[in-house]
Amino acid sequence: MTEGNFVDYVKVSLSSGKGGKGSTHLHREKYITKGGPDGGDGGRGGHIIFRGNKNLWTLVHFKFKKHFKAGHGENGSKNRSSGGDGDDVYVDVPLGTIIRDAESNEILLEITEDGEEKMVMEGGMGGRGNWHFRTATNQTPRYAQPGVSGQEREVILELKVLADVGLVGFPNAGKSTLLSVITSAKPKIADYEFTTLKPNLGIVEYRDFQSFVMADIPGIIEGAAEGKGLGHYFLRHIERNATLLFLIPADSNDISKEYEILLDELRRYNPELLDKDRLVAISKSDMLDEELMDEMRVELDKDFSSVPYMFISSVAQQGIQELKDRLWAMLNDSPD
Repeated sequence: MTEGNFVDYVKVSLSSGKGGKGSTHLHREKYITKGGPDGGDGGRGGHIIFRGNKNLWTLVHFKFKKHFKAGHGENGSKNRSSGGDGDDVYVDVPLGTIIRDAESNEILLEITEDGEEKMVMEGGMGGRGNWHFRTATNQTPRYAQPGVSGQEREVILELKVLADVGLVGFPNAGKSTLLSVITSAKPKIADYEFTTLKPNLGIVEYRDFQSFVMADIPGIIEGAAEGKGLGHYFLRHIERNATLLFLIPADSNDISKEYEILLDELRRYNPELLDKDRLVAISKSDMLDEELMDEMRVELDKDFSSVPYMFISSVAQQGIQELKDRLWAMLNDSPD
């Protein structure tokens, strides 16, 4: 999937169907010239229903279709025949999609499971026919209810990527390189900041044909929680990750400080993110010799006393299998 096809935010217009009119028919047949009321009810208007689809990964299909309109209910007819219901419209969305009201920004519903169906707008109720309004004093009512109008609303669809592991780090920390090595994904890689502008997903193949999903999230900068840089655009994707993998390059001026800045941005955006399992990977460690690595371990053991860390190199393929083992253990709550 190319970066341009990753769409995770879109506005669409929805219209539910109008209910059909009730009938005002009076019964007529041979030898019965003045029968009573027998007008049927109108059918209900079609609903707008959102449905989870595990085969969808982005909202790109909404770039070409942004208006959804359900069918109108049919009018009632004679012999107390009800009109047919309007056709419901099913809108398929990827798992992890939030539907918000465009005007109030209120969250209307959330789709997280395959095949899950949730109605966001009901169709209008069909009007009742004149058969319902007969009384002892008015045996031939010549009126019926009109159908209730459908609803119209604009909603915002917002996708939060569903992944087991989310890569967190500053721009140009080597996240895309790691993803390209550890999975079959082909993210854009270059030697400048903000190469990645959209989240990239990759499937990590593990032992015995097992696997887990890793997401490369665009780089964090200071002030991201307030919307600086790519801001909230990417921070929302981290909310759905079970484990956070912090990637800090070995040539960083201060590894501990970088980690604290990243952690603070997550804390300011959503304190609940700090409850997730965390692992720190010191990337580009092929630049370090064993002696320098031992010196760094002395400092890191003090600073990362409560968070596990490890040295890796995506280019030199150092520590990659150990990283997979550690992540798999964290995802499966293994003591190892």
